[in-house]
Formats: sequence, structure tokens, C-alpha cells
Amino acid sequence: MTTPWDRLWTPHRMEYIRGEGKPSHANEGDDCPFCRAPGLSDDDGLVIARGVKVYALLNLYPYNSGHLMVCPYRHIADYTEMTVEEVAELGAFTQNAMRVLREVAGAHGFNIGMNQGGIAGAGIAAHLHQHVVPRWGGDMNFMPVIGGTKTMPQLLESTRELLAEAW
Repeated sequence: MTTPWDRLWTPHRMEYIRGEGKPSHANEGDDCPFCRAPGLSDDDGLVIARGVKVYALLNLYPYNSGHLMVCPYRHIADYTEMTVEEVAELGAFTQNAMRVLREVAGAHGFNIGMNQGGIAGAGIAAHLHQHVVPRWGGDMNFMPVIGGTKTMPQLLESTRELLAEAW
């Protein structure tokens, strides 16, 4: 007899494992998901909030529930290429993301940062993006350590809706 705990069903992870839908080089335009997302509806692009210079969206392959990213609209690769205005708005969006994630999800802490260049771990190095990953006490359990997988308690669409409403 199978109990609900015998299987974890996370079909979205198979797309990530296979590399389906991932841009090969993230050139500006259709191949870059960070250039494409602002042109989609908020629901389809997983966009949480839009600013003048930057926008926030959920990570399609999150490390934790509520894992979001702040991206400039401009297709730039390096933090040093950002204008003063872009840096200021990216900072303000990051602060607001922390406030919202504390309010909506009760986050205890955060990992915030950018991987600059493929050698530093950037999956899409051609378009700068800053990760905001909420953390909770005890959020690392046996699943990622032993099982090499992470359980996600909420669908991306539901998470996007909660964060967008609170933004």
C-alpha cells in the first residue's frame, strides 16, 4: 500500500534536469528569458512587480519557495554596467522583496546575491539578475542532503499571486 509520503511528485524538476526550455546562450531578445518575461503577462512571465528600470519575478527553478530575482530591463551582463538609477532601483526592489517575503511567508533570513559570469555559477550569465532566496530555521532537511532534491510546498503561480498582492 502506498502512502502519501512514499512518493514526491515534482514534475517541473524534470524539465530542469533535461535542460528543456533553457536558453543556450541567452542573447538579447527571444532567447533570453529575462528579456522575454517583461513582454509577457505577469502570470505567464511569473512577474511580481515592475519598476521603471528593474522588475521582480519568481525563479522558475527555485531553491526555496518564494525564491525571486530582480532584473534590469536592459540586457547587460555585469553589475558595473548598471547605471546609478538601475542600482538604486535594484536595491529598493531587494529591500521591498525582503519586507514582502517576511510579511507573506514569514521568512527568517535571506540569501541575496548575483553570480557574475558562468565561471561563478550564473546559469544565464548574459543578463544580470539578483537572487533573493528566503530562508527559514530548519529549511535544510534530509531531502536536499540525502535525496538530492528539494520539496516545494506551493505552486509557482500561487506564490507569485501572494507576493504580487503584497508588493
